[in-house]
Amino acid sequence: MAGEWLTEAAAAYNSESIESKDVYPAHVLMPVDVLSSILEWTFQSLPDEILVGMDADTSLPHPDHVEDSLRGSDFEDGLFSGQGYVLGNPHLVNRGDSFSVHHVPEEWMDGLFDDSRGVRGGRFSFWLHTHPNAPAIPSGADAESAQWTEGCDMILGVRYSPEGILPWLDGVEGERRELAPADDERPVLGRAVTGI
Repeated sequence: MAGEWLTEAAAAYNSESIESKDVYPAHVLMPVDVLSSILEWTFQSLPDEILVGMDADTSLPHPDHVEDSLRGSDFEDGLFSGQGYVLGNPHLVNRGDSFSVHHVPEEWMDGLFDDSRGVRGGRFSFWLHTHPNAPAIPSGADAESAQWTEGCDMILGVRYSPEGILPWLDGVEGERRELAPADDERPVLGRAVTGI
């Protein structure tokens, strides 16, 4: 269940999305409880990256009023698989190290994760991986892997403290949208199992 801080942050993020809708050719709707689960796995795995797989829930099309409020002047239909549907349940696929996370080769896992591989029994349509203490700007490897994704390949930059050996990575070019309030207003969300 999402905490009050996350619900408020998501509402502010959504308002910003509506205000800047003309910048985006498409949008993805992720339930706040899905994001909450992903954040919980993220905090449990710090300082390592995680990889999460998801599929669109074809029983949940975007509500008309939400679709209308997010469609900008450059909107394009049919950009990716699952467009127009709310994302379904997340599945933690793998945990990497502090700098990368990889797909686990499916031939190594045959029969092990059948129920959690998504609606096709194979790869997921949507992927999300985390960038601990780095903004959600894709690296060259991230951009390459996104070319093989049917849906969307997303990145969640997560800033945590104390930073340890990996301080927050600044000076990275790209568009950044933050969920967090200013530094002095950030809530303490808990303590990672790693002690960080």
